Amino acid sequence: MKKLFLIVTAIYLALAGCSQKQKDSTEEPTKFEAINNLDGVTMIAKEGAVSATGLTVILENNSDKEITYGADFLLEKKIKGKWYQVPFAIGGNHAFTDIGYSLASFNVREVEIDWGWLYGSLDHGEYRIAKEIVDFRNAGGYDKYHLVAEFTVE
Repeated sequence: MKKLFLIVTAIYLALAGCSQKQKDSTEEPTKFEAINNLDGVTMIAKEGAVSATGLTVILENNSDKEITYGADFLLEKKIKGKWYQVPFAIGGNHAFTDIGYSLASFNVREVEIDWGWLYGSLDHGEYRIAKEIVDFRNAGGYDKYHLVAEFTVE
């Protein structure tokens, strides 16, 4: 009987530890200090193009600079007025294709993003997607910016 009690207690503690890790991972605060601070460049969620597993964003470059962005992105959820990173649904490592897409000055592009493979299906709530944008000045000289677009999953 004592062995059964110890086994049940060990299983309970292991499960409690797992649920604590899950809770902590959903409460990792945003890592962005500055967002949407590249003059003339914006990103918005396209109206009517949001689902629980993806969306279309509109990147608009109304600056005199050519910008570069990649396939990578990060999702965050608003909880009690603050932004927190959405935990990945997949275990282990993940990777994005390391590619640079350029967007010339005074151009607009729609970008379809599917996050089902990485985050799964999102619950109802307020979210934002973040993408890194690079402004290359010259060989070896560049600045990184982060654009975010807010959206709601209903």
